[in-house]
Amino acid sequence: MGLAIYGIIAVVVIVAAVGFSFQRGGLSADIRNKATLIAPAGAGGGWDLVMRESQAIMREKKIATNIQVVNVPGAAGTIGLSRLHSMHGRADVVMVGGTGLVAGVQQTKSAVKMNDVTPIARIFEEYDILVVPANSPYKTVQDLVAAWRQNPHGIAFTGGGSFDQLVMAQFAKAAGIDPKNTTYIPKAGGGEVAQALVTHTAAAAFSGYADLIDQVESGRLRALAVAAKDPVEGVDLPTLRQAGFDVTLANWRGLFAPPGVSDGDVKNIRDVFDEVMQTPDWAEAEKTNKWTRAWLEGPAVSTFIADEDRVIADLYKELGK
Repeated sequence: MGLAIYGIIAVVVIVAAVGFSFQRGGLSADIRNKATLIAPAGAGGGWDLVMRESQAIMREKKIATNIQVVNVPGAAGTIGLSRLHSMHGRADVVMVGGTGLVAGVQQTKSAVKMNDVTPIARIFEEYDILVVPANSPYKTVQDLVAAWRQNPHGIAFTGGGSFDQLVMAQFAKAAGIDPKNTTYIPKAGGGEVAQALVTHTAAAAFSGYADLIDQVESGRLRALAVAAKDPVEGVDLPTLRQAGFDVTLANWRGLFAPPGVSDGDVKNIRDVFDEVMQTPDWAEAEKTNKWTRAWLEGPAVSTFIADEDRVIADLYKELGK
């Protein structure tokens, strides 16, 4: 609660300061001359990383000036979403969101929905990998599924949060297992996920590639597959689809502006982030983090988000939530 209140206060203070500086300088609010980039979570997470990378590239390449990143943690991203919604018409504010925010709106019954703000673009996807302890008896996806079918409650899964549980639920459905009969142990991040596996608190996990690849390369964990529609460049793993299980839920990232911005403002914001994503620095970030570029803009973004909302709602129902 304290962190949430602190995040709200921080945004209010920054919004007031930004407005004051524009009034004094006679400038119109524009993302190129003064930008506030909102990450609706604490520092160090995936949403924060997107905005910090963007800020650094904007500064270095002189794509924009006076850029600040603001963290607004709490309530699965919905506190940040509510703050964005309150900044009607502000063309100098952009927030990152994605699959986790769609899930967060449903989990928290947020009064502000995704279609209450302005979608700018979907920019990339990243995918979970399926891992087991290095000494696990399960050498393949099929080995794991065979044991899981025999004892759905007894094969405990872990992961770094709600998205990972949704991937597990989709995997269970694809394997013919009722997701409500599964065991899932949520953890705070990749370190805790790895620890749960090596201590055999859990038998398997879904988590982001970047979260666990060091543990795989060190030999502590064994990766069995990646949960992606197609093979991922730089990831030497079969997809779950190739293994016979139609699991394709992606952890996508998108950009959102407040409601009430003009079509011209939307284009300007898109152009700025398009310039960011054309740089070698962004390409390096994609390579390091195994982000798969998936740019989507215009009405197609709203349609995509509505489809994602239905998919995630169905998975929560399958989990009995």
